[in-house]
Amino acid sequence: MSAERIFAGILGFVSLGLLYLAWGYVAPIAYDPLGPRPYPVLLLVLLMVSCFYLALRPKKLAESIDLGYSPLVLKKIGLLMLFMLMYALTFEFLGFPIATALMFFAVGILFGGHPKAAAISGIVFGCLFYGLFDYILDVPLPLGFLS
Repeated sequence: MSAERIFAGILGFVSLGLLYLAWGYVAPIAYDPLGPRPYPVLLLVLLMVSCFYLALRPKKLAESIDLGYSPLVLKKIGLLMLFMLMYALTFEFLGFPIATALMFFAVGILFGGHPKAAAISGIVFGCLFYGLFDYILDVPLPLGFLS
């Protein structure tokens, strides 16, 4: 049994558990007649069906792919996971714009970008996404110590 099938099966059961939790979600105040339940339920059903298909599909429909996990690729994957953890831990303290700019910079450098371009894109996208979420989509995001 391949690692892909094992991972897909585990993720399918995790999504099934999350679907059970999402099904009972009821918000005290709903802005639309359907409430907040349909969106996560739809996504989790699609994820669950896709995962179980990947785990249980016939062998003739699965092609063997050499992923080429070299030590360098594994190091980059580990660093990326560390960056995501640091983003989650510093999100409220630093605020969305600064934490996002630092995340963009770190990922840009990790994937071989020029430091100046990574810094500029981090600052631009941190501010742009903050404006999009806070002013246009009306989703309040933390400003951290800038507030």
